Amino acid sequence: MQSASRTLHHRRYIYGLLMAGLGSILFSGKAILVKLAFGYGANAETLIALRMLMALPLFWGIYWWQAHRQVMSPLTFKDQIKIFSLGFMGYFLSSYLDFLGLQYISVGLERIVLYLTPTIVLLISYFVLKKSISRLQWYALAVGYLGVIVVFIQDASSTGSMALLGMLLVFASACSYAIYMIGSGEMVRRVGSVRLVVYASSASAFMSVIQILIYDPTAVFIQAPQIYWLSLLNASLCTVIPMLLIMIAINRIGSPLVAQAGILGPVSTLLMGWIVLSEPITWIQMGGMSLVMGAMWLLVRNDAPNKQEGQNPIKPLDPEGSDPLS
Repeated sequence: MQSASRTLHHRRYIYGLLMAGLGSILFSGKAILVKLAFGYGANAETLIALRMLMALPLFWGIYWWQAHRQVMSPLTFKDQIKIFSLGFMGYFLSSYLDFLGLQYISVGLERIVLYLTPTIVLLISYFVLKKSISRLQWYALAVGYLGVIVVFIQDASSTGSMALLGMLLVFASACSYAIYMIGSGEMVRRVGSVRLVVYASSASAFMSVIQILIYDPTAVFIQAPQIYWLSLLNASLCTVIPMLLIMIAINRIGSPLVAQAGILGPVSTLLMGWIVLSEPITWIQMGGMSLVMGAMWLLVRNDAPNKQEGQNPIKPLDPEGSDPLS
C-alpha cells in the first residue's frame, strides 16, 4: 500500500512538472503569434480585442465547470470594484503595453523583460509596503537587470533607438502586472482564484471592446483571415489552456516548483523566435538571458527562507495570468 501511494505521488509530481513546463512554453508562444499578426497588418488595439473576445467564452466555460464543483459566496460591490481595477491593471493595460512594445523589440528581449516581474514586485514591496529585502535578493536584482541591459544592447544594435521605446513599454507592462500581483493576493483568498481570473478577464474584455470602438469600430470585422486564426490560437493555446495547466500544476506540486519550471519560458521564446521569425540567437543574448534566469532562480531559491523570516515571498510567474491561479 505504501509503495502504491509513493508511486502515485511520484506520478503526480512528474505530471505536475510536465504541465508547468508546457504551460510556460505555451504562454511564451503569445509573443510569436503577435509578431506574426503584425506581419499581416494588424495593430495592438485590434489584437488585444480579438484575443480577449475569443478567450472570454473559454474563461466562462471554466467558471461554469468550477461553479458546479463548489459553492461560491456572493461578491460585494467593493469586491466588484476591486476586481474591475485588477482586470484593468493585470489583463488589459499590461497586455496592451506588451503588444505595443512587441512592435519594436525581439520576442527574446520581450520575454526576458517580462520575466523580471517578480523583481518589480520585490521593489514595490520594499519602497511602498516597507518590507525588507535580503542581501541575496539585492544581488539577484542587480544580476537580473544587468542581464536585461546585455540583451537590450543586442536589440539596439539591430533596431536602433526604437528598441528603447519597446523595452520601456514592455517594462511598463511588467510594472502593471506586478501591481496586479500584489493586489490580487487578498482577492484570491476572498473570491477564489478561478473566479478572480474569469471576472478580471471579463473586465479586460469589456475595456478592450470600448477601446476598439473608440479607435476603429469596424477593425475587428475587416481583418485578414490569418489574423483571426492567429488570435484564436493566442486566446486558446497561449492563454486559456496554459492557465489551466498552471492551475493544475500548482495544485499538484506547489507554486515554488511551478515558478522554477517557468524558467523554460525565456528559453523557448528565444528558440521559437529563431525558428518561426528568423530572429538571430547570439552569444550576447544567451549570456544576458542566463543572467536573468540565474537571478530569478536565486529569488525562487530564497523564497522559502523569506516566508519563514516574514519577508516578502516572490513567485516568478508569467505575466499572462499564471499567478491568479495559484
